[in-house]
Amino acid sequence: MLAFLVFLPLILLFALAAVYAERKVSAYIQDRYGPMEVGYRGLLQTVADILKLFLKEDVRPSGAESRMFRMAPMLIFASVFAGFAVIPLTTDILGSGIETGVFYLLAIVSLDIIGLIMAGWGSGSKYAVLGSLRAIAQVISYEIPLGLSILSAVMISQTMNLQELSVLQGIWSEETTWLFGISALGIDVSNVGGFLSWNIFRAPILIPVYVIFFIASLAECNRAPFDLPEAESELVSGYHTEYSGFRFALLFLAEYALMLLVAMLGVVLFLGGWNTVLPNIGPLKLAEWTSGAPGTLAGNLWGAFWLIIKSLGIIFLQMMSRWTYPRLRVDQLMYLCWKVLTPAALILLFISGVWRLWMV
Repeated sequence: MLAFLVFLPLILLFALAAVYAERKVSAYIQDRYGPMEVGYRGLLQTVADILKLFLKEDVRPSGAESRMFRMAPMLIFASVFAGFAVIPLTTDILGSGIETGVFYLLAIVSLDIIGLIMAGWGSGSKYAVLGSLRAIAQVISYEIPLGLSILSAVMISQTMNLQELSVLQGIWSEETTWLFGISALGIDVSNVGGFLSWNIFRAPILIPVYVIFFIASLAECNRAPFDLPEAESELVSGYHTEYSGFRFALLFLAEYALMLLVAMLGVVLFLGGWNTVLPNIGPLKLAEWTSGAPGTLAGNLWGAFWLIIKSLGIIFLQMMSRWTYPRLRVDQLMYLCWKVLTPAALILLFISGVWRLWMV
């Protein structure tokens, strides 16, 4: 219940700010101002757009399957929102600390495919059907490199519990942390903390793994350059062509919630979770000063701050990618997945296993 009360307002606030930020980022890249009319420098533009959406009529096409059409947005949002149940926001704030948290998250988020089918088929529109088929093919294909990259991090950390994964990447871990994860070097950085304890530094083989995870997560979110399911020039707006008002807002909210979810998952798996960026340097106990002891108010505030600030950094990269790279063709999309990312992820998974056996 605590996680529900924390994450739902967080998602709503994030979507509100992210839509405005994305408009400004795109405007900056395209050498224009972006929203400037509603409020100071356009700060209230997103609020005005949301009010407009809620005032619009909830239109249902005459050829639509009523139940499927109405339920699809709720199912898509619910499957994404349920994924936040296992994300550890701080040392104390998380919905569930189940041992199979990674497995649960991958399974529950995959249910949005059913919502995509319902949205496309239920709309009774050829554009929506084509958009949903593209979305399903894309999501299922890119789940393979995504899953393999996650397995590499799990193999290095030897746990599927996301809270334990976070603890292992900070100064409060009881496990010895060697520099670059190589015990033969004999350099113990357990009490140094900071970025040196993150998984990508405990096992540098995870750096290319994270690149694969980032690319696959973009495809899972249907974000450009992987936005074929919503290709405006071909499919109007894909599987949500026929939606308006509240149901369109729910689909929009689900997309931004998924961006936040995959960014947080990447941070927990590879970038230290809720642990600080700053290491202890001699007498300067930066890691301890900017972490706070587990179970204290300071510990929770610092934990939430670091997890959110790292996640926002990743989301900024997602936005930059959307407005920088051109959309891929279908054949390019599948070539990248099956002939580049999947073989690379398999090789890196094998190397991660060897690394865990011989280096640590």
